[in-house]
Formats: sequence, C-alpha cells, structure tokens
Amino acid sequence: MSITNPISSNDVRFFRDYGLRVVELLAPQSGEAILDLGCGDGQLSMLLQDRGARITGVDIDPQAVEEAKGRGIDARLQDAQALKFPAEFDAVFSHASIHWMPEVDKVFAGVWRALKSGGRFVAETGAHRNIAAIHTAMIATLLHFDVPEEHIPRFYYPVADECCDLLEASGFSVSMIQTFPRPTPLPRGINAWFEMFGQPFFRIVEPGRRKEAMLYAERLLEPVLRTGRGDWIADYVHLRFKATKKPN
Repeated sequence: MSITNPISSNDVRFFRDYGLRVVELLAPQSGEAILDLGCGDGQLSMLLQDRGARITGVDIDPQAVEEAKGRGIDARLQDAQALKFPAEFDAVFSHASIHWMPEVDKVFAGVWRALKSGGRFVAETGAHRNIAAIHTAMIATLLHFDVPEEHIPRFYYPVADECCDLLEASGFSVSMIQTFPRPTPLPRGINAWFEMFGQPFFRIVEPGRRKEAMLYAERLLEPVLRTGRGDWIADYVHLRFKATKKPN
C-alpha cells in the first residue's frame, strides 16, 4: 500500500511523552549495557545512549532498524521471540513492543538469558482492553472484507496478574507492575494510526480494497473515538513493570 504522506513515530505522542516515563523507571546509568527490545526507529534508544549507556537495539522491521542505525544505534534485525544473547546486559528495556509478540513466554525466557544475574527488565506494553475499540473495528472490517478468521492477527494484551505470573515463572522477581488508562490524541487522525500500526491487519485485505477497508474501519470508529470537535483519541490501556533476574 502506498503512503502519500509517510508518518513516523514523531506523529504519535506516546513515543516522546509516555516513553520518557518508562525511561525514568529504568534509570539508566552511564556505562551500562542495555538491550532495547523492539527499538523501532531508535528514538528512545537515543535517549538511553545520551545518558551514557551502551545500547543494543533489536527489531523485526528492516526499515526501522535502518532508521535506528542512522541515529547511531547498534540496531540489529532480530526476532525478540528468539533472542540469542548470553548474559551480557545490565538491563533490558522495552516500550510499546511486547504486545506485538504473541509468543511472550519465549520473549521473557530470552530476556532472562540476555541479562546478567540481578539485571533488571523494565517495560511498558499494551494491557487487557488496550485499543479495544480499534481492535474490534479492525477485526469486524476484516470479516466484512471476507478475510478468514484464522488469518486475523492477534495481540498480547494481558492483565497485570497474568503478566506477573509469567514473569515469575520465567525467573524474575517483580518489584512493580501496574495497569492504567492512557487516552492518546491522534493529531493526524485514525487513518495515520492505521498506516503506522494497522498494517498487519490491512495488508491481508486484497490490495485493491485496502483503502476501502480503512475507510470502513474509520466509519465504525468515528462515533466512539472522535470528539464533537473532530479530534481523534485512541483508547489505550497500558501495563508497566519492573522486574529483576533471579540468580541461577
């Protein structure tokens, strides 16, 4: 699908504002080796690097990895569900990425292996009921456009207890975990959100009907997510945690 006006993470508020909050929870120290899990285009990796940390970023999107490299990040094309790092990081950081990883048990196991003993794992991700309206509208759209149900992507959106249990089963001690609503303005509208985050859904629609499918989903969402004066506000609910790797 061609994008007339390409967007970047600069167009989505939480990459700047909300990402800073989880950076503060991480509290990176100068000289630390930190893995940025799902680094995207490297904006938050740069903040960590600017604080003196040695950053390695991994992401599954080749274009994002190249953009991160252009920002001076040691970014690598790698699936976070199959990490191979052997106990070399003081911390693992992730923002708005884990919910794209359905095999989260493999993610947590890989993070545990990648951390030194006592290393910390700090992340923010989508929680139960995150983008509930948007997700429902996209599923309804795909079904309307005759996409088989088994082909429809799924996110990982856990409740706090579920995530905490999995972290502990993966060898972590959880010191903080919380969920919170985070309504997020979309200055360029829901279609820009579809272009940036909805591609796993809309790319499985027939190419000639993808624009039509986006318009259909937009019509479904307008009564719910668009304010009386025309602003779009996404229905985010996020989960944030800090955990420490238990010794072997």
